[in-house]
Formats: sequence, structure tokens, C-alpha cells
Amino acid sequence: MGGTRRCPPGLRKLGSVDLDAFVTVHGPEWARLDTLSRRRRLSGEDADELVRLYQRAATHLSVVRSSAPDQALAAQLSRTVAGARSAIAGGHEPLVREVSRFVTVSFPAAVYRARAAVLGATVFTLVVAFVMAFWLLADPRVEATLGSEAEIRRLVEVDFERYYSEHAAGSFAAKVWTNNAWVAAQCIAFGVTGVMPVYVLFMNAVNLGAVGGLMAAHDRLSLFFGLLLPHGLLELTAVFVAAGAGMRLAWAWISPGPLPRARAMAVEGRSMITVALGLVVVLGVSGVVEAFVTPSSLPTWARIGIGVVVWAAFLAYVRFFGRRAVLAGETGDLRAELAGDVIPVA
Repeated sequence: MGGTRRCPPGLRKLGSVDLDAFVTVHGPEWARLDTLSRRRRLSGEDADELVRLYQRAATHLSVVRSSAPDQALAAQLSRTVAGARSAIAGGHEPLVREVSRFVTVSFPAAVYRARAAVLGATVFTLVVAFVMAFWLLADPRVEATLGSEAEIRRLVEVDFERYYSEHAAGSFAAKVWTNNAWVAAQCIAFGVTGVMPVYVLFMNAVNLGAVGGLMAAHDRLSLFFGLLLPHGLLELTAVFVAAGAGMRLAWAWISPGPLPRARAMAVEGRSMITVALGLVVVLGVSGVVEAFVTPSSLPTWARIGIGVVVWAAFLAYVRFFGRRAVLAGETGDLRAELAGDVIPVA
């Protein structure tokens, strides 16, 4: 619509008298544009007229802003042009539809695409945790470096179990959610370095292995798994997903493939934000389980069963919706019209 960039002859400079005449001459066109913009259905002839009047009104708005800065007229004409633009291009997607797309397409697609990196983060964490636990069990000197005998006994006999019940469930859920969200945020925010996700995973694995090793050394391993598994399956999976998303961004920087490096990183970066938003909900569910199920009076098998069901439901959700979305060409990135224009590459 190149015509919108040209100023009508003789209207490059408008004084107050000229402005009044300008409004008198073009006011009926703007009124007609308003009328057409509000109609639900337009004939082909009306649609052509709408586009033509929109182009003229956009030019008039440019003239008013640049040559006769009348704020009231500029605001009124801006509303007219915006209304016409919406009528021509269509309004924004309804919120419910946007949320539905995020839940069933964008988030599961982004997680599913990162499944290899997520699996790598899982294996890495489990290996480090088991190595730490077996090292502690095999060498009593390692246990001595973690604290005094009294401190360790208090941890395994009192503190570990009391941790899940010493605060009100609601406030504890919020505390857990905040802590886990911070861990995931570090993996995502600094994922481009390729170092932070590995560091976070390593420290988490060392702590997990150390506590598990101490509980096993004092014959409290059943309590350890009974309190960890109900919420830990989903919680740790969320951390692995965050680390996997961060590592994908780092890999896009290292090996962008056929895309320019900046574009590849932009695609993965936007997908990573999609993952971050989805994990807010996932970690919220994990926090609720940890606050209300883990310390509950239910039998151990029932608490673990609830955790397994919630975890399996998340995996099934990602597998079903994510695979379907990826096969349809989705990546977890924004829709093309929202992602912005890019320079074509050969």
C-alpha cells in the first residue's frame, strides 16, 4: 500500500484555517470509514471501499501529525484508522483460543523437541547422584566431611522428615514453588552459556546423592524414597526440562544448522520462553503435591502412587500433544505473524 506514504499535494503544511478546511473536506470520508469498520459483513464493493478509505485516512493521519499537530484530531483519526485496520486484518485471537493453543500446541511441542536434551539431563543427574551416594556408602570419611555425627543423626532421624511438615501446607507450597522456579529459571536464563544448566544439575545431583547416601547408611532409605518420590518425580522432570531447553539454546549458538546463528537462537529463545511459562504451572502442581501429599497421613504406597500418576500424566500429555504438534510442523515458537519478519536465506 505504497499510496499511504504520499502526502496529497498542497497539504504538506497546514495552518489553522487550512486544518478546518481539511476536516470539512475529509470528515465525511472518515465517518464513512467508521461506518464500514463497524459492519459485521461487507459486500465485495464495500470491502474495496473500506480498503481505499483506510489508505486515504492513514495518509490524512500522517499529514495531521506532521504538519498540524492537533492532538484531539490526531487521537480521533488514530482511532478511526485503528478500527479500520482491525476490520481489514482481523482482531487479535480470543484469549481462550490463545491459552488453548499454548496448552495443546506450543508448550508440549517445545518440550517434545527438547526430549533428547531432557533425557541427557536426566541420565547425567542420576549418574552423578548414584556415584555420590555409593562413594559416601563406601568411604565413611566422606560422611565425616558433611557434618558432625550429631548433625547427621539429626538430619536422618528428624530434620529430613520434619522439613515437609514444619510449615503450613499453603505457605510451604509457595516456598517450594519459588525455590524450584528459581532453579529452573537459572537453567533457562543462563542456558546460552552451556555451563549454568550443567552446574545446576551437578549441584542438585550431588545434594540428592549425599542425602540419599546418608539415609541409606542409617537404614532410612525407605523413608527417603517415601518422601521424595511423591513430588520428586514431577519436580525433577521439570528441572530436567528447563536444563534441556537451556542446552538447546546453547547448541543453537554453537551449531545453528542451515539458519543464520542469530535466527536460530531467536527461534530457540522464543521456544525456551514458552517452556519457562509452561513450567510455572508444572512446578506449581509439583509444589502442591509436595505440600499436601508428601507429608500426609496416607500410606507410603498411596502417596507414591499419586506422585507416579501425576508424573505419568505429564509425560503422556507431552508425548501425545507434543508429538502431534511437532509432526504438524510446530516448534513451540510464536506464530509466524507474531514472530516478526526475517531476511530470506538461500
